[in-house]
Amino acid sequence: MLLNFLATEAPAPLIVPDSIQKANFVEAVQKLANLDVKEILHDLVGQAVWIVIKLLIALAVYYIGRWVLHRIVRLVERAMERRQVDVSLRSFTLNTIRAVFLLLLLLIVVSTLGVNVTSLIAVASAATLAIGMALSGTAQNFAGGVMIMLMKPYRVGDYISAQGQSGTVREIKLFSTVITTTDNQTIYIPNNSIATAIIDNYSTAELRRVDWTVGISYGDDVDAARGAILAMLKGDPRILPDPEPVVWVAALADSSVNLTIRCWTQNADYWNVFYEYNERFYKELPRHGISFPFPQMDVHLKKES
Repeated sequence: MLLNFLATEAPAPLIVPDSIQKANFVEAVQKLANLDVKEILHDLVGQAVWIVIKLLIALAVYYIGRWVLHRIVRLVERAMERRQVDVSLRSFTLNTIRAVFLLLLLLIVVSTLGVNVTSLIAVASAATLAIGMALSGTAQNFAGGVMIMLMKPYRVGDYISAQGQSGTVREIKLFSTVITTTDNQTIYIPNNSIATAIIDNYSTAELRRVDWTVGISYGDDVDAARGAILAMLKGDPRILPDPEPVVWVAALADSSVNLTIRCWTQNADYWNVFYEYNERFYKELPRHGISFPFPQMDVHLKKES
């Protein structure tokens, strides 16, 4: 044991003498002086040319891949159009294809540059797991988009109301649904929120019932009001004769007799009929002796003796 310990090389001293430092410096200077500058420059130029060539190849692969991706998307889109695939499913599928193929193209470009794709995928997988945990809502939005495509509670072009927003569905994307309101605002609703929410789809049925509540004064002739209202409705070709329009006394309110008016019309005519007849009732009913009462209150004063 002792012999082995003595035979081992002594550790380098922590403080190097000045003479040794000068000798090391002189040796380093001599090595730099003996370098072949032409050979170094030749190697550098060769490496630079090879790097430029790889960059050009990578750019060529990228642009060619983008062109191929565009062609694939166009072919898929035309095939779906020929098969009359639903517009909503068509939009969602094309967006998914673009995202997947673009990711593959980026991996090919990186591999062309000489980067180890296997290691990159491993690192990306670990990063994706971490990012996925932080952005779990994004994955839920994607899952919500898939559920919307499968269940089809609405399609592109439908007028819906969900999450406190109403508008026409313009596009169903991977993570959100784009709707356009009646005043031309664009609203993005996360797919996860809308997939689990209550959705009012006003475009599913061809027919819709239009309802009004009109208050008339106590003492007015209800039959006269009913006749005038039905005459207005039956004279409009947009109002369907079957089911027949009806006028009922709905409530005897504090200041008025409330009439409920119901008729059926095409979905596309709903709002025009609703707003036009609000105005017609107000203008034409008084001509038949029908008045619209103001809210009133009877106050009785008791005189104390």
